[in-house]
Amino acid sequence: MPDTPLPVVPHHEIVIVGAGFSGLGTAIALARAGFDDVLLVDDAAGPGGTWHWNTYPGVAVDIPSFSYQFSFAQRSTWSRSYAPGRELRAYAEQIVDEYGLAPRLRFGTRVHSASFDGAAARWTITTSTGEITARWLIHAGGPLSQPKLPDIDGIDSFKGETMHTSRWDHDVTTAGKRVGIIGTGATAVQVIPEIAAGTEQLTVFQRTPIWCLPKPDFPLGSVGRAGLAAIPGVRQAARLASQAFVEATFPVLAHFHKWIPGTDVLEVAARNYIRAQVSDPVTRDKLTPTYALGCKRPSFHNSYLATFNRANVALETTSIEAITPTGIRTTDGTEHLLDVLILATGFKVTDRDALPTYRLTAADGTDLAEHWEAGRFHSYQGVATAGFPNFFTVFGPYGYNGSSFFTLVENSAAHIVRVLDEARRRDATTAEVTSTAQESYMESILARRPLQVFSNPSCAGANSYYFTQQGDVPFRASTTLEAAWQSRRFPLTAYAFAG
Repeated sequence: MPDTPLPVVPHHEIVIVGAGFSGLGTAIALARAGFDDVLLVDDAAGPGGTWHWNTYPGVAVDIPSFSYQFSFAQRSTWSRSYAPGRELRAYAEQIVDEYGLAPRLRFGTRVHSASFDGAAARWTITTSTGEITARWLIHAGGPLSQPKLPDIDGIDSFKGETMHTSRWDHDVTTAGKRVGIIGTGATAVQVIPEIAAGTEQLTVFQRTPIWCLPKPDFPLGSVGRAGLAAIPGVRQAARLASQAFVEATFPVLAHFHKWIPGTDVLEVAARNYIRAQVSDPVTRDKLTPTYALGCKRPSFHNSYLATFNRANVALETTSIEAITPTGIRTTDGTEHLLDVLILATGFKVTDRDALPTYRLTAADGTDLAEHWEAGRFHSYQGVATAGFPNFFTVFGPYGYNGSSFFTLVENSAAHIVRVLDEARRRDATTAEVTSTAQESYMESILARRPLQVFSNPSCAGANSYYFTQQGDVPFRASTTLEAAWQSRRFPLTAYAFAG
Protein backbone atom coordinates (compact mmCIF):
# COMPACT_ATOMS: atom_id res chain seq x y z
CA MET A 1 0.00 0.00 0.00
CA PRO A 2 1.25 3.52 -0.75
CA ASP A 3 3.09 5.41 1.97
CA THR A 4 2.18 8.86 0.61
CA PRO A 5 -1.33 10.38 0.71
CA LEU A 6 -3.48 9.74 -2.33
CA PRO A 7 -4.33 12.78 -4.45
CA VAL A 8 -7.65 14.36 -3.60
CA VAL A 9 -10.13 13.71 -6.42
CA PRO A 10 -13.11 16.08 -6.32
CA HIS A 11 -15.75 13.63 -7.54
CA HIS A 12 -16.33 9.91 -7.58
CA GLU A 13 -19.17 7.76 -8.78
CA ILE A 14 -19.17 5.80 -5.52
CA VAL A 15 -17.75 6.61 -2.09
CA ILE A 16 -17.58 3.92 0.57
CA VAL A 17 -17.15 5.02 4.17
CA GLY A 18 -15.15 2.36 5.99
CA ALA A 19 -12.22 0.15 4.96
CA GLY A 20 -12.93 -2.78 7.22
CA PHE A 21 -14.15 -6.02 5.72
CA SER A 22 -17.53 -4.42 4.92
CA GLY A 23 -15.92 -1.78 2.75
CA LEU A 24 -13.34 -4.09 1.19
CA GLY A 25 -15.89 -6.76 0.31
CA THR A 26 -18.27 -4.21 -1.19
CA ALA A 27 -15.50 -2.61 -3.22
CA ILE A 28 -14.51 -5.99 -4.62
CA ALA A 29 -18.13 -6.77 -5.59
CA LEU A 30 -18.42 -3.39 -7.30
CA ALA A 31 -15.16 -3.88 -9.20
CA ARG A 32 -16.31 -7.27 -10.42
CA ALA A 33 -19.48 -5.61 -11.72
CA GLY A 34 -17.47 -3.02 -13.63
CA PHE A 35 -17.75 -0.08 -11.27
CA ASP A 36 -14.26 1.39 -11.33
CA ASP A 37 -14.66 4.90 -9.92
CA VAL A 38 -14.82 3.92 -6.26
CA LEU A 39 -13.14 5.60 -3.29
CA LEU A 40 -12.94 4.12 0.21
CA VAL A 41 -12.29 6.50 3.12
CA ASP A 42 -11.44 5.51 6.68
CA ASP A 43 -10.17 7.37 9.72
CA ALA A 44 -7.78 4.54 10.57
CA ALA A 45 -4.21 4.25 9.32
CA GLY A 46 -4.82 0.92 7.60
CA PRO A 47 -7.50 -1.58 6.54
CA GLY A 48 -9.32 -4.05 8.73
CA GLY A 49 -11.84 -1.99 10.67
CA THR A 50 -12.37 -3.61 14.06
CA TRP A 51 -9.27 -5.75 13.52
CA HIS A 52 -7.17 -2.68 12.91
CA TRP A 53 -8.37 -0.95 16.07
CA ASN A 54 -8.69 -3.90 18.47
CA THR A 55 -5.24 -5.17 19.37
CA TYR A 56 -5.77 -5.92 23.06
CA PRO A 57 -4.21 -9.05 24.63
CA GLY A 58 -6.16 -12.16 23.69
CA VAL A 59 -8.17 -10.62 20.84
CA ALA A 60 -9.55 -13.34 18.58
CA VAL A 61 -12.60 -14.24 16.54
CA ASP A 62 -15.53 -15.83 18.33
CA ILE A 63 -16.79 -17.92 15.44
CA PRO A 64 -14.67 -20.52 13.60
CA SER A 65 -12.06 -19.18 11.19
CA PHE A 66 -13.48 -21.33 8.40
CA SER A 67 -16.60 -19.14 8.45
CA TYR A 68 -14.95 -15.84 9.35
CA GLN A 69 -13.61 -15.13 5.88
CA PHE A 70 -14.91 -14.29 2.43
CA SER A 71 -16.30 -17.22 0.47
CA PHE A 72 -14.21 -16.11 -2.53
CA ALA A 73 -10.98 -15.65 -0.55
CA GLN A 74 -10.75 -18.66 1.75
CA ARG A 75 -7.50 -19.28 3.57
CA SER A 76 -5.87 -22.52 4.62
CA THR A 77 -3.22 -20.70 6.65
CA TRP A 78 -5.14 -19.93 9.87
CA SER A 79 -3.06 -20.95 12.87
CA ARG A 80 -6.06 -21.94 14.98
CA SER A 81 -9.70 -22.92 14.56
CA TYR A 82 -10.48 -19.49 16.06
CA ALA A 83 -7.91 -17.14 14.56
CA PRO A 84 -6.18 -14.47 16.68
CA GLY A 85 -6.78 -10.85 15.79
CA ARG A 86 -3.37 -10.26 14.21
CA GLU A 87 -4.20 -12.85 11.53
CA LEU A 88 -7.45 -11.06 10.68
CA ARG A 89 -5.56 -7.79 10.35
CA ALA A 90 -3.07 -9.51 8.05
CA TYR A 91 -5.96 -11.02 6.09
CA ALA A 92 -7.38 -7.54 5.46
CA GLU A 93 -4.01 -6.35 4.19
CA GLN A 94 -3.76 -9.42 1.94
CA ILE A 95 -7.22 -8.72 0.52
CA VAL A 96 -6.16 -5.16 -0.32
CA ASP A 97 -3.08 -6.44 -2.16
CA GLU A 98 -4.72 -9.37 -3.95
CA TYR A 99 -7.64 -7.34 -5.29
CA GLY A 100 -5.68 -4.19 -6.10
CA LEU A 101 -7.61 -1.94 -3.75
CA ALA A 102 -4.71 0.23 -2.57
CA PRO A 103 -5.25 3.04 -5.14
CA ARG A 104 -8.88 3.33 -4.02
CA LEU A 105 -8.10 3.75 -0.32
CA ARG A 106 -7.74 7.02 1.55
CA PHE A 107 -6.79 6.52 5.19
CA GLY A 108 -6.64 9.11 7.96
CA THR A 109 -9.91 10.57 6.70
CA ARG A 110 -12.83 10.93 9.06
CA VAL A 111 -16.25 11.77 7.64
CA HIS A 112 -18.01 14.62 9.46
CA SER A 113 -21.21 14.92 7.43
CA ALA A 114 -22.95 13.93 4.21
CA SER A 115 -25.81 15.76 2.52
CA PHE A 116 -27.75 14.89 -0.62
CA ASP A 117 -28.40 17.40 -3.38
CA GLY A 118 -31.57 16.28 -5.12
CA ALA A 119 -31.14 18.55 -8.14
CA ALA A 120 -27.59 17.39 -8.83
CA ALA A 121 -28.32 13.83 -7.66
CA ARG A 122 -25.13 13.58 -5.67
CA TRP A 123 -23.79 13.49 -2.13
CA THR A 124 -21.50 16.13 -0.70
CA ILE A 125 -19.30 14.56 1.96
CA THR A 126 -17.26 16.70 4.31
CA THR A 127 -14.22 15.01 5.78
CA SER A 128 -11.17 15.81 7.87
CA THR A 129 -9.13 15.97 4.63
CA GLY A 130 -11.51 17.96 2.47
CA GLU A 131 -14.81 17.76 0.62
CA ILE A 132 -15.79 14.88 -1.66
CA THR A 133 -18.80 14.50 -3.93
CA ALA A 134 -20.28 11.21 -5.11
CA ARG A 135 -23.27 9.91 -7.00
CA TRP A 136 -23.70 6.99 -4.63
CA LEU A 137 -22.75 6.77 -0.95
CA ILE A 138 -22.26 3.49 0.88
CA HIS A 139 -21.79 3.38 4.64
CA ALA A 140 -19.63 0.36 5.49
CA GLY A 141 -18.78 1.12 9.09
CA GLY A 142 -18.92 -1.93 11.36
CA PRO A 143 -20.50 -2.12 14.82
CA LEU A 144 -17.35 -2.91 16.80
CA SER A 145 -14.99 -0.03 16.05
CA GLN A 146 -16.37 3.08 17.79
CA PRO A 147 -15.59 2.79 21.54
CA LYS A 148 -18.31 3.55 24.07
CA LEU A 149 -17.10 5.22 27.26
CA PRO A 150 -18.97 4.63 30.52
CA ASP A 151 -21.09 7.43 31.96
CA ILE A 152 -19.37 7.50 35.34
CA ASP A 153 -18.56 10.56 37.44
CA GLY A 154 -14.88 11.45 37.51
CA ILE A 155 -13.85 9.38 34.52
CA ASP A 156 -11.33 12.05 33.48
CA SER A 157 -9.91 12.49 36.99
CA PHE A 158 -7.92 9.24 37.26
CA LYS A 159 -4.19 9.98 37.52
CA GLY A 160 -3.00 6.53 36.47
CA GLU A 161 -3.11 4.99 33.00
CA THR A 162 -6.53 4.67 31.36
CA MET A 163 -7.35 2.94 28.09
CA HIS A 164 -10.34 1.51 26.27
CA THR A 165 -9.79 -2.02 25.04
CA SER A 166 -10.37 -0.95 21.42
CA ARG A 167 -7.57 1.61 21.70
CA TRP A 168 -5.08 -0.51 23.63
CA ASP A 169 -1.84 1.28 24.49
CA HIS A 170 0.94 -1.28 24.19
CA ASP A 171 3.37 1.11 25.89
CA VAL A 172 1.38 0.64 29.11
CA THR A 173 2.25 -2.43 31.13
CA THR A 174 -0.10 -4.22 33.51
CA ALA A 175 2.65 -6.44 34.91
CA GLY A 176 3.09 -5.96 38.64
CA LYS A 177 0.35 -3.32 38.70
CA ARG A 178 -2.97 -2.90 40.46
CA VAL A 179 -5.37 -3.12 37.55
CA GLY A 180 -9.07 -2.47 37.36
CA ILE A 181 -11.22 -3.46 34.40
CA ILE A 182 -14.77 -2.21 33.97
CA GLY A 183 -16.99 -4.60 32.05
CA THR A 184 -17.46 -8.32 31.58
CA GLY A 185 -18.62 -8.47 27.97
CA ALA A 186 -17.08 -10.43 25.12
CA THR A 187 -13.93 -8.27 25.02
CA ALA A 188 -13.29 -8.50 28.76
CA VAL A 189 -13.71 -12.27 28.56
CA GLN A 190 -10.69 -12.35 26.26
CA VAL A 191 -8.58 -9.74 28.05
CA ILE A 192 -8.95 -10.88 31.67
CA PRO A 193 -7.33 -14.33 31.36
CA GLU A 194 -4.46 -12.86 29.33
CA ILE A 195 -3.36 -10.23 31.84
CA ALA A 196 -4.42 -11.72 35.19
CA ALA A 197 -1.30 -13.74 35.99
CA GLY A 198 1.07 -10.81 35.55
CA THR A 199 -0.80 -8.27 37.65
CA GLU A 200 -0.26 -7.60 41.33
CA GLN A 201 -4.03 -7.38 41.72
CA LEU A 202 -6.79 -7.47 39.11
CA THR A 203 -10.22 -6.19 40.13
CA VAL A 204 -13.05 -6.88 37.71
CA PHE A 205 -16.01 -4.51 38.02
CA GLN A 206 -19.09 -6.33 36.80
CA ARG A 207 -22.51 -4.83 36.19
CA THR A 208 -24.12 -7.76 34.38
CA PRO A 209 -22.58 -11.25 34.12
CA ILE A 210 -22.18 -12.91 30.74
CA TRP A 211 -23.02 -16.46 29.75
CA CYS A 212 -19.75 -18.18 28.92
CA LEU A 213 -19.37 -21.54 27.21
CA PRO A 214 -16.27 -23.58 26.33
CA LYS A 215 -14.67 -22.70 23.02
CA PRO A 216 -13.68 -25.45 20.55
CA ASP A 217 -10.42 -23.64 19.87
CA PHE A 218 -7.37 -25.67 18.85
CA PRO A 219 -4.19 -25.17 16.84
CA LEU A 220 -4.45 -26.36 13.24
CA GLY A 221 -0.74 -27.12 13.00
CA SER A 222 1.30 -27.59 9.86
CA VAL A 223 -0.35 -30.91 9.04
CA GLY A 224 -3.85 -29.46 9.40
CA ARG A 225 -3.00 -26.44 7.26
CA ALA A 226 -1.38 -28.66 4.63
CA GLY A 227 -4.50 -30.81 4.55
CA LEU A 228 -6.73 -27.79 4.07
CA ALA A 229 -4.53 -26.57 1.23
CA ALA A 230 -3.73 -29.79 -0.61
CA ILE A 231 -6.40 -32.44 -0.04
CA PRO A 232 -9.42 -31.99 -2.32
CA GLY A 233 -12.63 -31.33 -0.44
CA VAL A 234 -11.11 -30.83 3.01
CA ARG A 235 -11.36 -27.04 3.02
CA GLN A 236 -14.90 -27.18 1.65
CA ALA A 237 -15.92 -29.77 4.25
CA ALA A 238 -14.41 -27.70 7.06
CA ARG A 239 -16.28 -24.60 5.89
CA LEU A 240 -19.56 -26.49 5.51
CA ALA A 241 -19.28 -27.91 9.04
CA SER A 242 -18.34 -24.49 10.38
CA GLN A 243 -21.24 -22.76 8.62
CA ALA A 244 -23.67 -25.35 9.98
CA PHE A 245 -22.30 -24.85 13.50
CA VAL A 246 -22.64 -21.07 13.27
CA GLU A 247 -26.16 -21.33 11.83
CA ALA A 248 -27.28 -23.73 14.54
CA THR A 249 -25.83 -21.73 17.43
CA PHE A 250 -27.30 -18.33 16.58
CA PRO A 251 -29.71 -17.73 13.67
CA VAL A 252 -31.76 -20.87 14.27
CA LEU A 253 -31.79 -20.76 18.06
CA ALA A 254 -32.20 -16.99 18.37
CA HIS A 255 -34.83 -16.34 15.72
CA PHE A 256 -36.85 -19.55 15.98
CA HIS A 257 -36.57 -20.14 19.71
CA LYS A 258 -40.28 -20.80 20.14
CA TRP A 259 -40.06 -23.70 17.71
CA ILE A 260 -36.55 -24.87 18.62
CA PRO A 261 -35.79 -23.93 22.26
CA GLY A 262 -32.17 -25.01 22.01
CA THR A 263 -30.89 -22.07 24.05
CA ASP A 264 -32.57 -23.68 27.08
CA VAL A 265 -30.33 -26.71 26.60
CA LEU A 266 -27.25 -24.51 26.16
CA GLU A 267 -28.14 -22.60 29.31
CA VAL A 268 -28.09 -25.83 31.32
CA ALA A 269 -24.68 -26.61 29.82
CA ALA A 270 -23.47 -23.10 30.66
CA ARG A 271 -24.58 -23.43 34.28
CA ASN A 272 -22.75 -26.75 34.55
CA TYR A 273 -19.66 -25.12 33.02
CA ILE A 274 -19.69 -22.35 35.62
CA ARG A 275 -20.00 -24.90 38.43
CA ALA A 276 -17.09 -26.89 37.03
CA GLN A 277 -14.84 -23.88 36.52
CA VAL A 278 -15.38 -21.64 39.57
CA SER A 279 -14.47 -22.94 43.03
CA ASP A 280 -15.95 -20.31 45.32
CA PRO A 281 -19.77 -20.58 45.52
CA VAL A 282 -20.26 -16.84 46.15
CA THR A 283 -18.16 -15.89 43.12
CA ARG A 284 -19.90 -18.58 41.12
CA ASP A 285 -23.30 -17.08 41.89
CA LYS A 286 -22.10 -13.61 40.94
CA LEU A 287 -20.88 -14.92 37.60
CA THR A 288 -24.18 -16.64 36.81
CA PRO A 289 -26.59 -14.50 34.76
CA THR A 290 -30.22 -14.17 35.79
CA TYR A 291 -31.42 -13.59 32.23
CA ALA A 292 -31.99 -16.27 29.60
CA LEU A 293 -29.11 -17.32 27.41
CA GLY A 294 -29.45 -15.48 24.11
CA CYS A 295 -30.73 -12.15 25.47
CA LYS A 296 -27.19 -10.81 25.39
CA ARG A 297 -24.22 -11.79 23.29
CA PRO A 298 -22.77 -14.91 24.95
CA SER A 299 -19.07 -15.59 24.95
CA PHE A 300 -16.85 -18.60 24.44
CA HIS A 301 -13.62 -19.03 26.35
CA ASN A 302 -11.73 -21.87 27.98
CA SER A 303 -10.09 -20.02 30.86
CA TYR A 304 -12.16 -16.90 31.62
CA LEU A 305 -14.25 -18.39 34.43
CA ALA A 306 -11.32 -20.26 35.99
CA THR A 307 -9.37 -16.99 36.20
CA PHE A 308 -11.59 -15.98 39.13
CA ASN A 309 -10.04 -18.81 41.18
CA ARG A 310 -6.76 -16.87 41.30
CA ALA A 311 -5.82 -15.24 44.59
CA ASN A 312 -4.91 -11.96 42.85
CA VAL A 313 -8.24 -11.65 40.99
CA ALA A 314 -11.30 -10.11 42.63
CA LEU A 315 -14.84 -9.81 41.25
CA GLU A 316 -16.58 -6.63 42.37
CA THR A 317 -20.32 -6.41 41.76
CA THR A 318 -21.11 -3.39 43.94
CA SER A 319 -22.08 -0.47 41.73
CA ILE A 320 -19.46 2.13 40.89
CA GLU A 321 -20.13 5.52 42.46
CA ALA A 322 -17.23 7.40 40.92
CA ILE A 323 -13.80 7.18 39.40
CA THR A 324 -11.31 9.04 41.58
CA PRO A 325 -7.75 10.27 41.00
CA THR A 326 -6.44 7.09 42.66
CA GLY A 327 -8.93 4.47 41.51
CA ILE A 328 -12.61 3.56 41.80
CA ARG A 329 -15.05 4.17 44.63
CA THR A 330 -18.03 1.85 44.86
CA THR A 331 -21.38 2.75 46.41
CA ASP A 332 -20.52 0.94 49.65
CA GLY A 333 -17.75 3.49 50.20
CA THR A 334 -14.87 1.16 49.34
CA GLU A 335 -11.91 2.79 47.59
CA HIS A 336 -10.22 0.47 45.11
CA LEU A 337 -6.69 1.80 44.53
CA LEU A 338 -5.48 1.30 40.97
CA ASP A 339 -2.47 1.96 38.79
CA VAL A 340 -4.14 1.07 35.48
CA LEU A 341 -7.81 1.39 34.52
CA ILE A 342 -9.10 -0.60 31.54
CA LEU A 343 -12.46 0.23 30.00
CA ALA A 344 -13.98 -2.89 28.47
CA THR A 345 -17.24 -1.04 28.05
CA GLY A 346 -18.09 -2.02 24.51
CA PHE A 347 -18.99 -0.11 21.41
CA LYS A 348 -21.58 2.23 20.00
CA VAL A 349 -23.80 -0.25 18.17
CA THR A 350 -27.36 1.08 18.18
CA ASP A 351 -26.52 4.53 19.60
CA ARG A 352 -27.80 7.54 17.71
CA ASP A 353 -24.30 8.55 16.63
CA ALA A 354 -23.25 5.03 15.65
CA LEU A 355 -25.11 4.35 12.40
CA PRO A 356 -23.72 6.26 10.70
CA THR A 357 -21.02 7.94 12.76
CA TYR A 358 -21.62 11.30 11.05
CA ARG A 359 -24.59 13.55 10.32
CA LEU A 360 -26.36 12.41 7.15
CA THR A 361 -29.19 14.43 5.63
CA ALA A 362 -31.54 13.88 2.71
CA ALA A 363 -32.34 16.58 0.13
CA ASP A 364 -35.22 17.89 2.26
CA GLY A 365 -32.95 18.25 5.30
CA THR A 366 -34.16 15.11 7.09
CA ASP A 367 -31.45 13.81 9.40
CA LEU A 368 -31.14 10.00 9.23
CA ALA A 369 -30.36 9.59 12.94
CA GLU A 370 -33.36 11.75 13.91
CA HIS A 371 -35.52 9.93 11.37
CA TRP A 372 -34.68 6.55 12.89
CA GLU A 373 -34.95 7.83 16.44
CA ALA A 374 -38.42 9.24 15.81
CA GLY A 375 -39.76 6.30 13.83
CA ARG A 376 -37.57 3.48 15.19
CA PHE A 377 -35.03 1.61 13.11
CA HIS A 378 -36.36 0.42 9.77
CA SER A 379 -34.86 -0.42 6.38
CA TYR A 380 -35.18 -2.63 3.36
CA GLN A 381 -33.04 -5.73 3.95
CA GLY A 382 -30.69 -3.63 6.08
CA VAL A 383 -29.38 -1.92 2.94
CA ALA A 384 -31.66 0.99 1.99
CA THR A 385 -34.04 3.38 3.73
CA ALA A 386 -36.97 5.12 2.06
CA GLY A 387 -36.44 8.87 1.85
CA PHE A 388 -32.67 8.57 1.43
CA PRO A 389 -31.90 7.99 -2.27
CA ASN A 390 -28.49 6.86 -3.48
CA PHE A 391 -27.49 5.80 0.05
CA PHE A 392 -26.82 2.24 1.17
CA THR A 393 -25.66 0.57 4.38
CA VAL A 394 -23.77 -2.70 4.56
CA PHE A 395 -24.59 -3.22 8.24
CA GLY A 396 -27.97 -1.54 8.48
CA PRO A 397 -30.87 -2.27 10.84
CA TYR A 398 -32.65 -5.56 10.25
CA GLY A 399 -29.99 -6.75 7.81
CA TYR A 400 -27.78 -8.99 9.97
CA ASN A 401 -29.14 -12.33 11.15
CA GLY A 402 -26.27 -13.18 13.49
CA SER A 403 -24.36 -15.62 11.29
CA SER A 404 -20.88 -14.93 9.94
CA PHE A 405 -20.30 -11.21 9.45
CA PHE A 406 -18.71 -12.04 6.09
CA THR A 407 -21.97 -13.58 4.92
CA LEU A 408 -23.72 -10.32 5.72
CA VAL A 409 -21.11 -8.34 3.76
CA GLU A 410 -21.49 -10.54 0.70
CA ASN A 411 -25.29 -10.37 0.90
CA SER A 412 -25.40 -6.59 1.27
CA ALA A 413 -22.82 -6.11 -1.48
CA ALA A 414 -24.85 -8.32 -3.83
CA HIS A 415 -27.96 -6.26 -3.07
CA ILE A 416 -26.16 -2.95 -3.69
CA VAL A 417 -24.57 -4.15 -6.93
CA ARG A 418 -27.96 -5.34 -8.20
CA VAL A 419 -29.47 -1.89 -7.64
CA LEU A 420 -26.54 -0.04 -9.19
CA ASP A 421 -26.46 -2.42 -12.15
CA GLU A 422 -30.10 -1.63 -12.84
CA ALA A 423 -29.50 2.11 -12.44
CA ARG A 424 -26.66 1.85 -14.94
CA ARG A 425 -28.83 -0.12 -17.36
CA ARG A 426 -31.52 2.54 -17.17
CA ASP A 427 -28.98 5.38 -17.20
CA ALA A 428 -30.63 6.55 -13.97
CA THR A 429 -28.96 9.01 -11.62
CA THR A 430 -31.06 8.15 -8.55
CA ALA A 431 -32.38 5.00 -6.94
CA GLU A 432 -34.53 4.93 -3.83
CA VAL A 433 -36.31 2.06 -2.12
CA THR A 434 -40.06 2.57 -2.09
CA SER A 435 -41.98 2.96 1.15
CA THR A 436 -44.23 0.08 0.08
CA ALA A 437 -41.31 -2.33 -0.33
CA GLN A 438 -39.76 -1.22 2.94
CA GLU A 439 -42.99 -1.58 4.89
CA SER A 440 -43.63 -5.03 3.42
CA TYR A 441 -40.13 -6.17 4.38
CA MET A 442 -40.41 -4.79 7.90
CA GLU A 443 -43.82 -6.43 8.41
CA SER A 444 -42.39 -9.80 7.38
CA ILE A 445 -39.42 -9.46 9.75
CA LEU A 446 -41.37 -8.14 12.73
CA ALA A 447 -44.00 -10.85 12.32
CA ARG A 448 -41.34 -13.30 13.53
CA ARG A 449 -40.57 -11.33 16.67
CA PRO A 450 -42.69 -13.59 18.94
CA LEU A 451 -40.54 -16.54 17.84
CA GLN A 452 -37.26 -14.96 18.94
CA VAL A 453 -35.43 -15.59 22.18
CA PHE A 454 -35.33 -11.82 22.69
CA SER A 455 -39.01 -11.85 23.60
CA ASN A 456 -38.14 -13.59 26.89
CA PRO A 457 -39.14 -11.21 29.75
CA SER A 458 -35.84 -11.88 31.52
CA CYS A 459 -34.02 -10.05 28.71
CA ALA A 460 -35.04 -6.79 30.38
CA GLY A 461 -32.23 -7.31 32.89
CA ALA A 462 -29.54 -8.27 30.40
CA ASN A 463 -28.17 -4.77 29.65
CA SER A 464 -27.69 -6.02 26.10
CA TYR A 465 -26.50 -3.91 23.18
CA TYR A 466 -28.83 -6.00 21.03
CA PHE A 467 -31.68 -3.80 22.27
CA THR A 468 -32.30 -0.23 21.16
CA GLN A 469 -33.62 2.45 23.52
CA GLN A 470 -37.10 1.58 22.29
CA GLY A 471 -36.61 -2.08 23.19
CA ASP A 472 -36.26 -3.31 19.61
CA VAL A 473 -33.69 -5.86 18.45
CA PRO A 474 -32.81 -4.89 14.86
CA PHE A 475 -31.65 -8.33 13.73
CA ARG A 476 -32.87 -9.90 10.50
CA ALA A 477 -35.07 -12.75 11.74
CA SER A 478 -34.23 -15.28 9.05
CA THR A 479 -32.00 -18.18 8.19
CA THR A 480 -28.79 -17.43 6.33
CA LEU A 481 -29.95 -19.17 3.15
CA GLU A 482 -33.15 -17.13 3.12
CA ALA A 483 -31.22 -13.89 3.59
CA ALA A 484 -28.77 -14.81 0.82
CA TRP A 485 -31.58 -15.66 -1.60
CA GLN A 486 -33.54 -12.47 -0.87
CA SER A 487 -30.45 -10.28 -1.24
CA ARG A 488 -29.94 -11.54 -4.78
CA ARG A 489 -33.56 -12.05 -5.90
CA PHE A 490 -35.52 -9.10 -4.50
CA PRO A 491 -37.82 -7.47 -7.09
CA LEU A 492 -36.25 -4.47 -8.78
CA THR A 493 -39.65 -2.83 -8.53
CA ALA A 494 -38.75 -2.34 -4.85
CA TYR A 495 -36.75 0.67 -6.06
CA ALA A 496 -37.77 3.82 -7.87
CA PHE A 497 -35.21 4.84 -10.50
CA ALA A 498 -35.08 8.33 -11.98
CA GLY A 499 -32.84 10.80 -13.78
